[in-house]
Amino acid sequence: MKVRIKFSKEGPVRFIGHLDVMRYFQKAIRRADIDIAYSTGFSPHQIMSFASPLSVGHTSEGEYFDVELNSLTCTEDLVDRLNAVMVDGIRILKAAVLDEKEGNAMASVAAASYLVSFSDKLILPDDWKDRLLAFFGRESIPVIKKTKKGEKEMNLKEGIYELEIRGESVYMLLDAGSGSNIKPGFVLETFFKGMNTALPEFPFRVHRLETYKKKDDGSLVPLIA
Repeated sequence: MKVRIKFSKEGPVRFIGHLDVMRYFQKAIRRADIDIAYSTGFSPHQIMSFASPLSVGHTSEGEYFDVELNSLTCTEDLVDRLNAVMVDGIRILKAAVLDEKEGNAMASVAAASYLVSFSDKLILPDDWKDRLLAFFGRESIPVIKKTKKGEKEMNLKEGIYELEIRGESVYMLLDAGSGSNIKPGFVLETFFKGMNTALPEFPFRVHRLETYKKKDDGSLVPLIA
C-alpha cells in the first residue's frame, strides 16, 4: 500500500541537504521497524519518493514523502513510531493511505506557499511594501531564469499565484511544478534588482508553509488533503 507522510523541518537540521534527509529517513524507518517494501534486483532499496526538495537553510511545516508498505496497523501508529526515533527539528505531522491511482509525491506537486522574512543586514526602503505590491500588480514581469539546460525567458508573474504583506514578512503562493518551480528568493531578488537595491549574503529567511497538488477542477489542495 502507498502511504504519504507529512513532516516539518526546523532548527539546525535546516542546513541538512535533501540527499542527507532521504538517507536519514531510510535509517529512521528501519529503527522504527516500519514494514516498508523494497525494490527487487541486485541492489534492493526502500520504495520511497519525496516531494519538491527544500533548499538548504530553509525551514518548513509542509514537507512530504511517499512510501510503499507491506503492512500497516494504522496511520496514527505509524506517526507515533516514527516520531519516537526523530531527531530534534524533524517532526512527523500526519500520514494518509493513498489511492493506488494517486501519483507519487514528486509528480503531484503543483504549488507551494512560503513566508519570507528579511535579514537584519538588508536595509529596506521605507516604501518597500507599496513597491512590492505594485511589482506583483504588474501584468508582466519578464525575467531570464537559469535552468539545467541553460537560460530561458519567462513571465515571472505567471508563476506568482498570490503575494501578500504579512507584518514585516511576505507571503507567497508560487508555481512549484517540475516545469517551472519558482523559488521565493528568485521573486524577491528580481524585485530588489529592479529597485537597484544591493543584497547582502543570505538576505532572506524562507519558511515553507504548505505544498499543494492540483485537483481535476484546477483548485489547489495540500498533498494530504
